[in-house]
Amino acid sequence: MSKKRDKQEQHHAEVQTPPTAARQEAEAGPAPKMKRKEYEREMRVLHGELVAMQEWVKASGAKICIVFEGRDTAGKGGTIKRITERVSPRVFRVVALPAPTEREKSQMYIQRYVPHFPAAGEVVIFDRSWYNRAGVERVMGFCTPEQTERFLELAPGVEKAMADDGIVLLKYWLEVSAGEQTRRLESRIHDPRKVWKLSDLDLKSYSRWYDYSRARDAMFAATDTAWGPWYIAHTDNKRRGRLNIISHLLSQVPYKPLALPDVTLPKRQRASGYVEPDLPLRYIPAPF
Repeated sequence: MSKKRDKQEQHHAEVQTPPTAARQEAEAGPAPKMKRKEYEREMRVLHGELVAMQEWVKASGAKICIVFEGRDTAGKGGTIKRITERVSPRVFRVVALPAPTEREKSQMYIQRYVPHFPAAGEVVIFDRSWYNRAGVERVMGFCTPEQTERFLELAPGVEKAMADDGIVLLKYWLEVSAGEQTRRLESRIHDPRKVWKLSDLDLKSYSRWYDYSRARDAMFAATDTAWGPWYIAHTDNKRRGRLNIISHLLSQVPYKPLALPDVTLPKRQRASGYVEPDLPLRYIPAPF
C-alpha cells in the first residue's frame, strides 16, 4: 500500500506542465506501445486510488462533475468504462443523454442537464454534455450560429455557479489524429463486435474534420476558465491515454485515503441438520 500511496503523492505533488511544454511533448512523437501487463499493473494502482477517492467523496459529501468531450473515436467510452469498472455505481453515475425530445427542445438549453448534476457524495460523469451545442450541433447544423454564440456566452456563468456551489468540475477533451480516427472507423466497419458503435452521424461528420477543429477552438477560447478549465488528452495510444487521464483526474480531487477498518470474517453457523433438497432444478450447460 505504501508504494501505491507514494506513486499517488507524486501525482499530487507534480506542478502543472506549462501549455507550451505540454504541446512540445505532444508533438515530439508517439510513445512506444505499452504492453498489456504493464498497462494492467498501472491500472490496478489507479483503480485502488479511485476507490480511495470514492470513499472520501462519500464521507466528505464532495460533489464531482466530470465532462468528457472530444473527436469521434477518441476513446471517451473506453476511458469512462475503465474509470467506473471497480467503483460503486451508487457513487459514480454515468450520464449519456439521448437526443432531446420535442418538449426538451423548447426548454432553456442547459435545463435538461441540470437534474443530473451531482449531489453530495456523488461523482457524475457526462459522456458528452451541454457542449454538444458547441460541437456536433454547431457543425451538423442542428442549431443556429446565434444559438451557438449564445451558449458560449452563457456556459462560463453556469459553470461558475456550479463551482460556487462546491461542485468540482473537470472538463476533458480527448484528441485523436486524423489517421488514427480513420483506422478506428474502418475497424468499426469490419469488426462485428464494434459495428454498433458506427452511426450515420459518425459517417456524416467524418468529412468535416476542420469544421470540428474550428468549433473546438472557438469552444476553448470562450469556455476555458479558471473555475472550469479544459484539459486535453492525446489518445492515439489508448492505454497511455487512459492512464494519463485517470492519474490527472486523481490529482485534481483533494481526497485523502480513509483509515481502513480491521475486518475479520465471522464463523459460519452449523448445518444443524440442513440437507440439500432433491428438487428438479435447472442447471445451465457447462461447455467451458
